[in-house]
Amino acid sequence: MDSDEDMLDASDSELMYDEDLYSDEGCESEEVDDEYEIEDSQSELSKQDQRYNILEEEDIRQRQEEDISKISGILSISKDAACILLRHYKWNVTKVHDEWFANEESVRKAVGLLEEPVLIPSSTALTCGICFETLPSSNMRAAACGHHYCIDCWKGYIGGSIKDGPICLGLCCPEPSCNVSIDHRMIKEIASSEDHEKFVKFLYRSYVEDNRKIKWCPAPGCEHAVEFFLADSNNDVLCKCSHWFCWNCTEEAHRPVDCETVTKWLIKNSAESENMNWILANSKPCPKCKRPIEKNQGCMHMTCTPPCKFEFCWLCLGAWQSHGERTGGFYSCNSYEKAKKEGVYDESEKRREMAKNSLERYMHYYERWASNQSSRLKALSDLRAMETEKIAKLSETIREPETQLRFILDAWHQIVECRRVLRWTYAYGYYIPDKETARKQLFEYLQGEAEAGLERLHQCAEKELQEYFNNYENPTDIPIYEDFRQYRVKLCSLTSVTKNYFENLVRALENGLEDVSCSSSQTSTSKKGGKNKNRSTPAGVTGDDRWPCDRCTFANPFSSDRCQMCQHQG
Repeated sequence: MDSDEDMLDASDSELMYDEDLYSDEGCESEEVDDEYEIEDSQSELSKQDQRYNILEEEDIRQRQEEDISKISGILSISKDAACILLRHYKWNVTKVHDEWFANEESVRKAVGLLEEPVLIPSSTALTCGICFETLPSSNMRAAACGHHYCIDCWKGYIGGSIKDGPICLGLCCPEPSCNVSIDHRMIKEIASSEDHEKFVKFLYRSYVEDNRKIKWCPAPGCEHAVEFFLADSNNDVLCKCSHWFCWNCTEEAHRPVDCETVTKWLIKNSAESENMNWILANSKPCPKCKRPIEKNQGCMHMTCTPPCKFEFCWLCLGAWQSHGERTGGFYSCNSYEKAKKEGVYDESEKRREMAKNSLERYMHYYERWASNQSSRLKALSDLRAMETEKIAKLSETIREPETQLRFILDAWHQIVECRRVLRWTYAYGYYIPDKETARKQLFEYLQGEAEAGLERLHQCAEKELQEYFNNYENPTDIPIYEDFRQYRVKLCSLTSVTKNYFENLVRALENGLEDVSCSSSQTSTSKKGGKNKNRSTPAGVTGDDRWPCDRCTFANPFSSDRCQMCQHQG
C-alpha cells in the first residue's frame, strides 16, 4: 500500500501525481493488470464463496426434492407425508429426524398424519357434510381421516384456501374437530390447474421463506436466493443480479453502518417528524385559529387564509388593528422588541431556533446521503455502458484485446462500491453525539479524505478516459500506446489505493473509532505526566504500545512508523 501516502498527500493541494509513483519502476503495466485483475478478483470470489452461495430456481427445486426423498426414505413414509413434515419443521431435515425418532406418535398428532387412512364407506349414496347433498360415493372425496365431502365442495374449500396465500400449505380437513392434513396428491386431483399451479409455487417459495439459512434477494424482479454460511461482521451479499444487500436486514448493503442505525435513518427519512420541524422553524401559528402560516412577503402585516381571515403582526402575533406608527410602522414592531427584552418570547423563539438548527443539521447529512446515491446510480449506469459497448470501442482505438482492459471495469466497480460506502457514512455521522468531539473530528477528517480520494479515482476513470474515446470519434488522431500505458498504471494505482483506504475506513467505523478515546485519554495523561519527549517514546504512547497520529489521531502500534489509517509518516 505504498501509494496510499501519495493519495492522501494530494488531497492537501491540487490534483497532482508523483512521477515516481507512476513510473515503470513502481509498477509495470502487465504486472499491474494481471495481479490486480486476476489474483485480487480470485481472492474476492473465494471469500464470497466461503460466506454464501447464490441459488437459482433449479437449485432450490433440486434441494427441496432431495430433502423430501431423504425423509421419505429414512422414515419409510410417502413423499407427500414427508413434505408435510418438512413444512411443519421449517424444512429442517435434522429436526424432523430427531423429533420423529424421539416421539413418533406425538409428531403425527401435531402434524396431522395418521398411520392408517380411514376409507370412505362403500355405500351407493353418501351425504356431503358441507352442502348436505346426497350423491354417489364416486362423487365423494376424503382425506386420510375419512370425513367425506363432494368434489364441488372440496374444490371450493381448497380454492378458497389457496386464494388466501401460503397459509394453504397447512390445509387441514374441513371438519372443525379434525386436524388431519390434506396432502399434495389430493390437492392436485381436486383443485383447478390454476389453483394447483399457485399451490406448487407457494410450496416452492416456502423452502426459502421458512428456512433460516436461505433468503430471497430483495431486488425487484430477482428470483435468486442466497444461502449464508459464515456469520461475521461482513453481512454484505452480492447477488447474480448485481444487487448488493445486507443478509441480516435485507436492506441495501450499508457497511459501515449497523442495521439498527439504518432502520432509524430510513424511518427518519420517511417520517413526518422533519415536516413538523420545518413547520415549526419556518412558520408561526395564527393567534386566532392556530393554523401554521409561512411568511412569504416582506411586510409584517399577515392575513390568515379563509375562513379565518384574521389580520395580525408577524413579530408579536398581536391584532393588526392595534398596530400603526406608534408601534414602529409596517416593517418593525416596537411592541415585539419591548416584549422580547422582557423575556416574553424567549421560550417560543428558543424552540423555533432549536427546530431550525435540527432541521439544518438533518438536511446537511440527508442531502449528501442522497447525492452520493445519485452519483452511485450514475456510476453504475456508466459501468454498464462500459461493459456493453465502450470497452469494445476502446479496444479498437488503442488496438489492445478487451481482456487487457479489464482494469477499467475494476475501477468502475470500485467507484460504485465506494460511493455506497461513502453514502452511508453520512448516516453514521448524523448519529455521532455532539459531545464526542474528538470522535466526530476524526470521523469528519477520515470522511473528507475518503471523499477526496474517491473523487480523484472517479475523475481519472471518467474524464481522463474520455480523451481516448474522443480519439475514437477522430480516428486520424490515434493516441500513442505509451500514453495509454501510463494511464493504465495510474488508474490501477488509484483503484488499489482507494480500495485499501475504504477498507480501512470501514473497519475503523465498524469498531466505533474506539482508538480515538483511547489515544485521547492517553495523550492527556502523558501531557500531565510530562513524559515522552522524543520520537523513540512519542507523546500518546499507551500502555499497549500505541501512538496517536499527528494528522488524524488514530492510535497505531508503536512498532509501525506510519499511520495505518491515513498512511501519514509518523
